[in-house]
Amino acid sequence: MHYRTLGDTDVEVSEVGFGAWVVGTDWWGDRSEEQAIRMVRHAVDQGITFFDTGDVYGHGASEEIIGEALADRREEVTIGTKVGYDFYNNPQAGHGELPKEITPEWIETALDRSLDRLDTDYVDLLQVHNANVDEVDADVRETLDELVESGRVDSIGWALGPSIGWLAEGEAAVEQEFDAVQTVFNLFEQGPGTHFLDAVEKHDADTSVLARVPHSSGLLNEQVTPDTELGEGDHRSHRPQEWYETGWDKLEAIRFLERDGERTMAQAAIQWLLYDDAVASVTPTFRTTDDIDAWAAASDVAPLSDEEYQRVQELHAENFGVTRDDGMDSYRSSVGGQDVERAGLQPSAGD
Repeated sequence: MHYRTLGDTDVEVSEVGFGAWVVGTDWWGDRSEEQAIRMVRHAVDQGITFFDTGDVYGHGASEEIIGEALADRREEVTIGTKVGYDFYNNPQAGHGELPKEITPEWIETALDRSLDRLDTDYVDLLQVHNANVDEVDADVRETLDELVESGRVDSIGWALGPSIGWLAEGEAAVEQEFDAVQTVFNLFEQGPGTHFLDAVEKHDADTSVLARVPHSSGLLNEQVTPDTELGEGDHRSHRPQEWYETGWDKLEAIRFLERDGERTMAQAAIQWLLYDDAVASVTPTFRTTDDIDAWAAASDVAPLSDEEYQRVQELHAENFGVTRDDGMDSYRSSVGGQDVERAGLQPSAGD
């Protein structure tokens, strides 16, 4: 495993991180608390040190599992969490969005509760969760800076929801030099991530990008194939069949990234993201310890050559030769979609 730092901080993250949305919820498969704890501890044994959770995941359950699993290894790991949703006073309705609270008072209160659940007195990374650009005002930013000064937080980030709002939000995170901006980013869905990497370069900013959904919801790791039937509770089942069908066609166009015995497609997808130094960590959706073994190893496989990377980009510009509609237009938006349309960008379809 290799490691990178967030922004210009001393916060170190493993190139492959653990997205802890998979523990404490049943959206990515049902598992017991004991099984979840074993998964987290197994990840540490494979060199993974960055654990990214959020207070809303399982309404605190994910943080509790992370806290218990890492209690005796706290100084070896980097823990990030997110705040900004009021799940305390509102029931969860399926996968729908809960009411948001992005205020100085809420952030401090939510952080205190997160620290209790995580059984720690500080978090390495605190992120505002799916905040719209007008919600992160000067008072909110001042509060985040004060939390860093207090020692309760080591770095700050902005976690984006591409179907909720991302363009102005991610640009603001870069311009204001948040230490990290987290977004859906993968070889097939390049819209948000590449735009922010360009913004980092344009502003000579120290913001790092954290990439989630690196396998495009099961396509690039081939966990979703033409024969796969997604259960009703599976978080990926919201995508239309057309999206998967066009994805399978695209996959065939990039088979050259595989190296027999040296690099799988799933590992190549992670290395494509790590090609840019501004991408600090990639957080796949681990479902089993076998996933952890395979994808943690992606940090050590052969990186993409310049020629391989450029070939991927040429194919992406041509939609990988696919002309059929993927059925996702209604899912692509950024605060209504007008800003994305004006910018001439194609946003991600979400998780």
